Amino acid sequence: MGGKTKSWLRLSTVLLLSLSVVLGGCGSGNGNNAATPEKKDSAEQTTPGTDGNKVEPFEVSVFIGEAGQQPTPDNKIYKKIKDELGASFNFEFLAGDINQKLGVMIAGSDYPDMMTGNTKLTAAGAYIPLEDLIEEHAPNLKKHYEDYWNMMKDPNDGHIYILPNYGVFNGKLNSSWYSGPAFWIQKAVLEEFGYPKVKTLDEYFDLIGKYKEKYPTIDGSPTIGFEILNYDWRNWGLFNAPQHLIGHPNDGGVVVKDGVAEVFANKDYAKQYYQKLNEMNAQGLIDKETFVQNYDQYLAKLSSGTVLGMFDQHWNFQNAENSLITQGKDERTYVGLPLVYDENTKDHYRDRAPLNLNNGFGISVNAKDPVKILKMLDALITEDWQKVLSWGIEGEDYIVNEEGRFMKTQEQRDAFTDGTWKLANKADAFFGFAPKIEGSFSDGNATDAAAQPEEYKAGLKEYDKKFLEAYGFDSYVDFFSEPPENEVAYPAWTIDLVEGSEAKVVNTKLNDLSTKFLPKAILAKPADFESAWSEYTAEIGKINIKAYEDRINEQIQWRITNWSK
Repeated sequence: MGGKTKSWLRLSTVLLLSLSVVLGGCGSGNGNNAATPEKKDSAEQTTPGTDGNKVEPFEVSVFIGEAGQQPTPDNKIYKKIKDELGASFNFEFLAGDINQKLGVMIAGSDYPDMMTGNTKLTAAGAYIPLEDLIEEHAPNLKKHYEDYWNMMKDPNDGHIYILPNYGVFNGKLNSSWYSGPAFWIQKAVLEEFGYPKVKTLDEYFDLIGKYKEKYPTIDGSPTIGFEILNYDWRNWGLFNAPQHLIGHPNDGGVVVKDGVAEVFANKDYAKQYYQKLNEMNAQGLIDKETFVQNYDQYLAKLSSGTVLGMFDQHWNFQNAENSLITQGKDERTYVGLPLVYDENTKDHYRDRAPLNLNNGFGISVNAKDPVKILKMLDALITEDWQKVLSWGIEGEDYIVNEEGRFMKTQEQRDAFTDGTWKLANKADAFFGFAPKIEGSFSDGNATDAAAQPEEYKAGLKEYDKKFLEAYGFDSYVDFFSEPPENEVAYPAWTIDLVEGSEAKVVNTKLNDLSTKFLPKAILAKPADFESAWSEYTAEIGKINIKAYEDRINEQIQWRITNWSK
């Protein structure tokens, strides 16, 4: 349940907003500075297409397990990759339901050359093991993942199938962009009431209620108090908030205390949240269409500037925020608030970005030339290519000042928030899932624009400068507490429940029950909430929750044993 904090969009959306980013992550902050790696070693010199030899063109078919848009045929980054490394990409994006699509692929063993990570595909034997091929053919990737090698191994057979896209950091956690989960609120709401410090759920909804009462319409359309996204795998908007409200980080469908996980869906602290939503619905603060809309409709609502608040992960609605910026509606963009029930509880929304297991690229058993693909990926993890994939082309997409620091002109910053421009000038569809350096390059520049302190500040709009000044903050990350060191086994949501196992079946049933019964409880008359909640928890009581918790706890202990340094 939930999870996905480190999902692929985290960095790519960060790059869209060098001004401001979910990203990402499937959570959280960006790394920067500190350790300075040595200059390129001999491994980094062995990149295909850079030694004067003629490049042999080849096409790589790629399945992206999320909806997306095709890049333009003349996209400059993909053209550069083709010219210098020989690879061109044929992307297929998810259309419709992921499980249905995977079922068809698996039934027919119909796999493209590369596929984004998915435990169903791993269980079906759709990916080839990569560890030996990396040892033999990909020295840069081996060096990149060196400290994470054991973490990448499948707990069931010890093979490496997926190259994680996020979580390999150089340097300390940076604090200029937050991409993870929070209760988001329009800046206009906080501005209206004198920039209050909002800590609790009650305070949050109190402000939204007052603002909606004062401004029943925004730009001629009815004001929407609160949205809840419960669509497809992006269901954390409905499920995940209770764990944060009691001061825990994002472990997906469980809360982990002292190394032991428990499902929280039926706990009293979850009930407290949904009862609050029930009350807010009775007051007319929750969108009447919230449980019948899809992801695109949700983004369209946010892009209109009429939605005052929602619980979500920043990277997940970044395109809507980009649209608001493009429209000049800076006051309608959002601030993440790390809300808790009790102001004496310390918030733990931010984490130190963990390795994004099961999410990235794997090479399929149908790939015609796995070694050629791996060598291409090996070339693209070198610093020169990483700068191209993240910052763009020097002189066109960014400039280098006299101190050697990467910066952007305002025109370049504006381009990075333009969806049409990106399709022709960025390789986001690929880079979102590709192995990447995070933190800082060996020259000290941040690996993404939003984590470059001077670039972040230079990119701030006048509205945001004034807004942050009112709070005495340097960036919007300052609304959150500094994250402690992650527990060794964190996060639990990356644990593979194993296709066909009782734990997986129970998790699916719990997911289905929550999707069905929570909207009913939220939309019920307040007098009927107790019975709606009792019906929900009674249904949960009929499934073997212990089997699910046992698998999670077994894997937590396995991680503690095998991942501890």
